[in-house]
Amino acid sequence: MDLKILQNQSKKELESAKSLKELDVIFRKYLGKNGELTQLLRSLGSLSHIEQKTIGKKANELRNVLQMWFEERKSELQQQEVREQESRERIDVTAPGKRLPKGHLHPLTQIQRKAQEIFQSMGFSVVEGPEIESEHYNFDALNIPADHPSRDMWDTFWLKPASAGLLLRTQTSPVQVRYMESHDPPLRIIVPGRIFRYEATDVSHEINFYQLEGLMVGGDVSVADFKAVIQEFYKMFFEKTVHIRLRPSYFPFTEPSFEVDMSCLLCSGKGCSGCGQSGWLEMMGAGMVHPNVFKAAGYIPGEWQGFAFGMGLDRLAMMKYKVNDIRLFYSGDLKFLEQF
Repeated sequence: MDLKILQNQSKKELESAKSLKELDVIFRKYLGKNGELTQLLRSLGSLSHIEQKTIGKKANELRNVLQMWFEERKSELQQQEVREQESRERIDVTAPGKRLPKGHLHPLTQIQRKAQEIFQSMGFSVVEGPEIESEHYNFDALNIPADHPSRDMWDTFWLKPASAGLLLRTQTSPVQVRYMESHDPPLRIIVPGRIFRYEATDVSHEINFYQLEGLMVGGDVSVADFKAVIQEFYKMFFEKTVHIRLRPSYFPFTEPSFEVDMSCLLCSGKGCSGCGQSGWLEMMGAGMVHPNVFKAAGYIPGEWQGFAFGMGLDRLAMMKYKVNDIRLFYSGDLKFLEQF
């Protein structure tokens, strides 16, 4: 190859190199182990003495020139990469900041706080109690006999050892007795908290959910007072008039007892999967406090009377947000939770 052509060609390629990686490829093309100029210098042995002297001198001069060009171009590309890196890392203090994603309260927490706010406006105090409860407070003090089905291992989460008589509370009602033991009537309290039931899950049932228990005790508290309180609560909570009904029922800790149903807001009472096609959704159990519960708390039944109720906060959330499956609240699906 003509050395002049090789020089012009290599210079043109060096100037067009955009990165150190491209420069390395060009270097190996001409000055590498199998490079064009390297091969030319190795072939000088086959030439005559005069040709070796003439061509060899020019080839060595070109090699020195190419090495000098390579070093200069390498220095230019290194400086260029440094400038680009500094440009990427430079902070523009005048640019608007990037907002960090903010968390928010879980919908069940929002519902609980809203319910507490409403009941507090009606004079109720918020009370809490332990989630790990004793057999006495969860059953005995609530007039639930030893042969009651709820004491069966298939309905309740008992903690080992069994002799300790400890369990995950099945309701927030035990706090009623705990509170009455240390407070004199009249009183109004609500008890929000998590409870546990060993049962099959479906669109309206979970093994772990939230309940809000209520208790009002006085000298002349009646069912009429209860209905007025609950009717007002639903009106304030849903911000519109809703229909409720009281059905006779049975609970060991109340007498008389009744279920409170609310017209399903998911389907406007027409029937859907959330309400079992009935048009009504069972919202709470309630009744007048049983005399035996008063006795367990140290009250004299003839002197005091009151009502107690327990509502599921999860079902309130289902009605409020028109959610047809309770399990969604515990799924951890951010696409679902971020809607609230």
